[in-house]
Amino acid sequence: MAKAAADKVYEKAGVDPKDIRVCELHDCFAHNELLSYEALGLCNIGEAEKFVMDGGNTYGGQVVTNPSGGLLSKGHPLGATGLAQCFELTNQLRGTADKRQVEGVNLALQHNLGLGGACVVTLYGKN
Repeated sequence: MAKAAADKVYEKAGVDPKDIRVCELHDCFAHNELLSYEALGLCNIGEAEKFVMDGGNTYGGQVVTNPSGGLLSKGHPLGATGLAQCFELTNQLRGTADKRQVEGVNLALQHNLGLGGACVVTLYGKN
């Protein structure tokens, strides 16, 4: 689901995953974060462990993932998860994320899952 949704977003926007500098993804379980890196095209299939070990998912790497702390840092508030992700990414694009600010953000990616097999991938941009 996540790969199909991400592929459609990238194609429609004319964006490559390598253009993404910040991402809030649904990290409800540690392994889901790793699977999501691959599904969202942030790294190649089978390379999520290397991506993390090389620091590709943090400040100074390819894409800062969950600068807000992710779902678990908030207690994974069902129903409010997507809104919290949107709030963080909006602040990143506005340059108002304080110590969490990622430099050079023009695009921000949101990935969220829901009960029953729902997946949403949203791309935010600034002018």
